[in-house]
Amino acid sequence: MELEKVKSELDKTERTKFGISIPKLRKFAKRVAKDNYKEFVENNDFSTFELKLLHAFVLGYAEDDFETLVNYFEKFMPYVNDWGVNDSLCQSFKIARKYPDTFFKFLMKYKNSKREFESRIVSVSLLSHYLNDEYIDEVINVLNELNTDDYYSKMGVAWAFATIMGKYPEKCMEYLKSKNCKLDKSTYNKTLQKIRESYRVSSNIKKATAKMAKTI
Repeated sequence: MELEKVKSELDKTERTKFGISIPKLRKFAKRVAKDNYKEFVENNDFSTFELKLLHAFVLGYAEDDFETLVNYFEKFMPYVNDWGVNDSLCQSFKIARKYPDTFFKFLMKYKNSKREFESRIVSVSLLSHYLNDEYIDEVINVLNELNTDDYYSKMGVAWAFATIMGKYPEKCMEYLKSKNCKLDKSTYNKTLQKIRESYRVSSNIKKATAKMAKTI
């Protein structure tokens, strides 16, 4: 779909005071994905937040070979500078589950990145697609090494570990108490906070983590 047509359709879409709703953007993204999605993703000027968010959803809904879609994913990464776009891109990219090994190798290209949102893309992609028996140990190892110098990269790692606690509580608790845990004090304590806020985590674990905060 041509970019000008996309913009025209967005202009016609009903807005709330917060902009176009996510369900409406997702519905429109499905249309764009079926109507020559390459025309849109290759010419998107990312001039608005909604165009970035639509781009993220379109890459998730588009049907194409893995190499093509991951190339578009990678080309989009430098334009991701917002947590909402970041997380929508990662969570919507469902082809990752069809080719888990290949996408995991792709993510590992960025595991040492010091860029805030490249690091968050890794953490959110891992929590979205790789919290299973096959990958969980490797996921914990990667998260342990990720950059947390910046706020959104820090929050991505904390969110990931809180999600792991809901699915693999013994592994996560063992990690958090281990000398191998490399999380800085801020990220560690934010992880504990997110664990206590999670509805997936038992009350016993929440009580236990209340006593684990780092003070130095």
